[in-house]
Amino acid sequence: MPNTKSAVKRVRSSAVKRLRNRMKRSELKTALRRFREAVEAKSPQLQEIFKYTVKKVDQAAAKNIIHKNAASRKKSQLQKALNSALANK
Repeated sequence: MPNTKSAVKRVRSSAVKRLRNRMKRSELKTALRRFREAVEAKSPQLQEIFKYTVKKVDQAAAKNIIHKNAASRKKSQLQKALNSALANK
């Protein structure tokens, strides 16, 4: 239990930040899943889905939800998957 007014406020603000981070992480996971499904289904909108997914990865890195190096690695993996999917069409 927090004992001071500032500690009470910290608990409140931490709860808001935790919910916001959880929401953003969920959006990121959903975007990654949709991209994976589009690659498997050889979707014609693969380029647009790729751009959206990379945008979500960059936003998550900017908000420190994932580390910038993890974001870079994820974008590289996405690009590699896109290239192989386009080559196999």
